[in-house]
Amino acid sequence: MKKKQRLTWLFAGIFAISMLIDAAASGLPRQYDGRTKDWTVQIKDQGSLGTCWAFASLTALEASLPAGTQQSFSVDHMSLWEAVRNGQRDGGDYVMSMAYLLSWEGPVLESQDPYGDGKRQKGLAPACHVQEIQILEDGALQKVKEAVLQYGGVQSSLYLDLNGPEGESPYYQKAQAAYCYTGAKKPNHDIVIVGWDDHYPKENFKKVPAGDGAFLCMNSWGKEFGINGYFYVSYYDSCIGTCNIAYTDIDLAGRYDTIYQTDLCGWTGQVGYESDTAWFANIYTASHKETLEAVGFYATGPETEYQVYAVTGLADKNGLNQRKLVASGEFEQAGFYTVPLKKGLELEKDQDFAVIVKITSPGKVHPVAVECDMRDGKRNVELKDGKGYISYDGIRWSADKEQGCNVCLKAYTSNR
Repeated sequence: MKKKQRLTWLFAGIFAISMLIDAAASGLPRQYDGRTKDWTVQIKDQGSLGTCWAFASLTALEASLPAGTQQSFSVDHMSLWEAVRNGQRDGGDYVMSMAYLLSWEGPVLESQDPYGDGKRQKGLAPACHVQEIQILEDGALQKVKEAVLQYGGVQSSLYLDLNGPEGESPYYQKAQAAYCYTGAKKPNHDIVIVGWDDHYPKENFKKVPAGDGAFLCMNSWGKEFGINGYFYVSYYDSCIGTCNIAYTDIDLAGRYDTIYQTDLCGWTGQVGYESDTAWFANIYTASHKETLEAVGFYATGPETEYQVYAVTGLADKNGLNQRKLVASGEFEQAGFYTVPLKKGLELEKDQDFAVIVKITSPGKVHPVAVECDMRDGKRNVELKDGKGYISYDGIRWSADKEQGCNVCLKAYTSNR
């Protein structure tokens, strides 16, 4: 027993040393508090509903808006979205919030659809368009810090063993608003990281962790919790830094006028051919005279390479092989990205066009993100819309419906 304990603390010590080395090498400050820079994001209260996922998503989004453009977004509009079956009492996840935002369903202003009445206002226009969301690697705490510093806030998850703002827990020191869970349970609560302190004393935690350091987090339990709604989570917490979402491209100006898509429920599964490389495509029909400006799709892992192609005037899937290269590059992190075309492609009303992607995600055997029914009762997946295709070589194509899915591949156009 003593050997096991000693080994555990040895690894924890190595982890602490590596964090200090990484911090020094990155040039990041040892302490940062996002609230000190034109901070207008408000602490919110989810009440008795299981809507932390939506609060955390929208709060992180609000924190990532440019200074002087801050807004308060509607949680009701997100959590009562028809594509989500869960309702407000059953909880949710960041995949749902990503799908909602990336589909241009929202966000809408809180003033347009206030929280807590159990109703969702329809026909509301989004206040902005989210065009990129990065999913930072599990345990990449320095990447989390960089994202907080650059974008304002990072959505993350915890196993929170507390029953509301007045609850007690063996992992929470109320006097210091300090939390550290070191067990094996999965996350059950979403929060927003807005700062950190490498020197935050380990003695502030009820169960003393292996070293100093903590993230400053926003909760959604009102100002009665923690220090006016904020609390500290140890670097050594088992869950902090394992689900990290950063909203990295928020379009306030309306770069694109129309979105074409078939994956309203977003990335719920993956397909491929037991290889890190695969092809996928969607065929759409232009609703009016417009210009194809960009495509949007997911990278299912870090260091993903891509090539984007487009073609017009195709009659069926065989026309996909007449494609032309319009963009290429690499994504450092997993997530959803909007890729502008090198040159816009002019479209006529009722003209069919296709967007095609070759993707390589190292270490993945199913690199293509798809929307599919996981049969968990959480989402309303519609597989009859759209004409999607997948291929292992970019020559032989099969319909995505044959695998019970829609490929996640959007197209963006602007009016002429």
